Amino acid sequence: KSGLRGRGGAGFPTGLKWKFARQTESDVKYIICNADEGDPGAFMDRSVLEGNPHLVLEGMIIAAHAIGCRDGYIYVRAEYPLAIANLKIAIAQAKTLGLLGRNILGTGRDLEIHIKEGAGAFVCGEETALIASIEGKRGMPRTRPPFPAQAGLWGKPTCINNVETFANIRSIILKGADWYASMGTEKSKGTKIFSLTGRINNTGLVEVPMGTTLREVIFDIGGGIPKGRQFKAAQMGGPSGGCLPARHLDLPIDYESLVGAGSMMGSGGMIVMDENTCMVDIARFFLSFTQDESCGKCAPCRLGTKQMLEILTRITRGRGVRGDIERLLKIAKAVKKSSLCGLGQTCPNPVISTIEHFRHEYEAHIEDKRCPAAACDSMIISPCQHTCPAGIDIPAYVAYIAEGKYMEATEVIRERNPFPSICGRICHHPCESKCRRGELDGPVSIRVLKRFAADWYFNCVDAVPEPFPVTRKEKVAVIGAGPAGLSCAYFLRKLGYAATVLEALPVGGGMMGVGIPDFRLPKEIIEREIRYIQACGVEICCNSPINVNRTLEDLKKEGYDAVFLAAGANMSQKMGIPGEIDGLEGLFYGLSFLRDIKVGKPVRMGEKVAVIGGGNTAMDSARSSLRLGAKEVTVYYRRTREEMPVSDHEYKEALEEGVRFEFLTSPTRIVSDNWKVSGLECIRMRLGEPDASGRRRPVPVEGSGYFVPADVVIPSVGQAPDLSFLPADMKLELARWGALKVNPNTLATNIPWIFAGGDFVTGPSTVIQAIASGRRGAIAIDKYLRNDLTRVEIPDEMLHVVYRIRRGERITIHSSVEVRDERSDLARRAIRVEGDEAMETLPRSAVPVLSAEKRIRGFGEIEMGFSEEQARLEARRCLRCDLEKQEESK
Repeated sequence: KSGLRGRGGAGFPTGLKWKFARQTESDVKYIICNADEGDPGAFMDRSVLEGNPHLVLEGMIIAAHAIGCRDGYIYVRAEYPLAIANLKIAIAQAKTLGLLGRNILGTGRDLEIHIKEGAGAFVCGEETALIASIEGKRGMPRTRPPFPAQAGLWGKPTCINNVETFANIRSIILKGADWYASMGTEKSKGTKIFSLTGRINNTGLVEVPMGTTLREVIFDIGGGIPKGRQFKAAQMGGPSGGCLPARHLDLPIDYESLVGAGSMMGSGGMIVMDENTCMVDIARFFLSFTQDESCGKCAPCRLGTKQMLEILTRITRGRGVRGDIERLLKIAKAVKKSSLCGLGQTCPNPVISTIEHFRHEYEAHIEDKRCPAAACDSMIISPCQHTCPAGIDIPAYVAYIAEGKYMEATEVIRERNPFPSICGRICHHPCESKCRRGELDGPVSIRVLKRFAADWYFNCVDAVPEPFPVTRKEKVAVIGAGPAGLSCAYFLRKLGYAATVLEALPVGGGMMGVGIPDFRLPKEIIEREIRYIQACGVEICCNSPINVNRTLEDLKKEGYDAVFLAAGANMSQKMGIPGEIDGLEGLFYGLSFLRDIKVGKPVRMGEKVAVIGGGNTAMDSARSSLRLGAKEVTVYYRRTREEMPVSDHEYKEALEEGVRFEFLTSPTRIVSDNWKVSGLECIRMRLGEPDASGRRRPVPVEGSGYFVPADVVIPSVGQAPDLSFLPADMKLELARWGALKVNPNTLATNIPWIFAGGDFVTGPSTVIQAIASGRRGAIAIDKYLRNDLTRVEIPDEMLHVVYRIRRGERITIHSSVEVRDERSDLARRAIRVEGDEAMETLPRSAVPVLSAEKRIRGFGEIEMGFSEEQARLEARRCLRCDLEKQEESK
């Protein structure tokens, strides 16, 4: 009546199991407590046995009375010495009290409980293997039926329950079945203990009612993910459970829901993973455990787990091949269907679930030879370099800065990135999120160190670089002088091609030049980076649009052998709400608003400004409005702060400057009077069901509409590429969402000599991603012009070798992933000036910034950068994780 189900994993109704054992006629029956807790990281049973073993004994006594047996066993792991010692004490106490032994409490009932210590085989958690072990045989499962309730220990009816199941019995008897059934869900009653481990702030055991959501357990009870990282997945049910991604955070934890999502309750292990966890490696880890613990009795489990493990190991070492994913799924399904026991039937779950939910990570490992989480050591030199979209040798330039070799540091950066000074200011620095120093105190300030080296170069080096020599007869035209276009032209020139950049605007830099305010990126910084690129031999032609007067076909006639389209995503998207009328006074779109400010065009600013959106454009528009004299600036965002795609320091700076934020608020109408903005009609939102990515969709709250007075409204809700300059008769193939369709590997369009990349293809992204796209485009065009039909598979670690070999430099290659010359060998020496112990006491250096009072007085740059002393001290914090990899390569 209580609805209690077995807490050992399968969730079989406890009362029904007892009923089967009671109905089976036999003069001898047995009761067994399964305390063989073999899941890695799980210690629920251990805690109960060590802390209150009488709970289990009382449950066993009641169960024995119910089924009519006189002997019981507790099968406990020998690795739990304190639990065993406490069990022995509790059994002795129960005998003294007359609760065990002969004639219990004068009822005429007898019960003796024995302790059987297991040798640690995980398969003995399966009830038939456990029975074999108690009998003195090798712990191997057998086929069923007959089930243990009919023929178990020594062929007699046997009832087996888990520690936690027995621990619930006492409370149900004392407080009643209705009390227990009042907790939980319709089919899963009561509470469940979980062992909360992994990347979570509060680890340990938690007991929650059945039906509690994953989100409540992880974020409310567990305190969320450490260091502000993003939740990625939770592995439920031990090594045989499945991995549940973020979209299942609102899944109620009960037996049916977990099975439906591809996981299982198991004994209650819950391992939380963040963005730095590789799901391919997680599947390999759990499969290596189950493969090692397989008893080997049945061929599907014995051979199938070995084959799957071999494939997964090969993938995580960068040697995966096409078809591996399909092979894994085929083997996994065969093992699941045909294995003898629960171990074999469930061990493929981590493989199946990670492929289902994180297939893109498998594809990245196989196709691109990259681990997105930078966790597979065999595939990376250092996590920071691996994570950088441009593949910059970060440990090398950080080491140079620590040694005071700033020229060499800048040269290392420019091998992959022609915009070191710009990226040192506005890069979103994904490398820092993977920095292993961050596990100790705080990640190395990689971005600011890059800025320091580049600024030192421009301030201290007067020599103009020599142009890269033209060694190829072919010419390439690049459309767009943004980061993708200029990077493509720069690397093409390095490869020996004459490259010309055609830009429609009067200035270069793309959205860097006209879309990022001076307080984040001063225009003189952009100009000096572009001058350097021009000095290297790249020709930049501003005021040179591609349109009906000069088409792509005309470029072909002018002698250009290939074209790279990098026109960016510079068209603001409209909100599509009533009152959004072109020509309305006081209505600006974020990109146009920032462009007008950057080029010095007068902007009429009101007192009350409403900015709509949550990205960088919205943030820059709000902060620029304050600097133009607005008295009150409010940002309206339909999601929460946690979902806002801006960095913490930008959000904090905006708050300090006086920007207000209204989260979970969506505009429904722009109100105007006589063609002039007068305000906004808004509605409150709440978070509804999550989408495929795990983000909870904002849903309007009925009846929560309200009016906001405003004389300026700045929508900044998105941007898209403008394809209007492309002639329709060229028949360039478009992607489903409106951008150009390209080969993701070569960036080639359906017209052989036309390539495209950057925001023009992907939509709005980051500067460093655009730079990486431009570099990939240069390599692809080089292969096309050389009639090389092989894939663009030059590893990031080797790209600068190609450039330098073609420039005639002398290089020694020590392995397929390690490149050294005399200069970089010096940079890679370990820096241990103060010893390993002292390194643990070096906190992350704070970057000096202007005070809020000074900031809002104008558009002067906010961030000051490091002094030389600060830069060298910060560089010494680097743990040089690349050195370990180099020793392995040797």
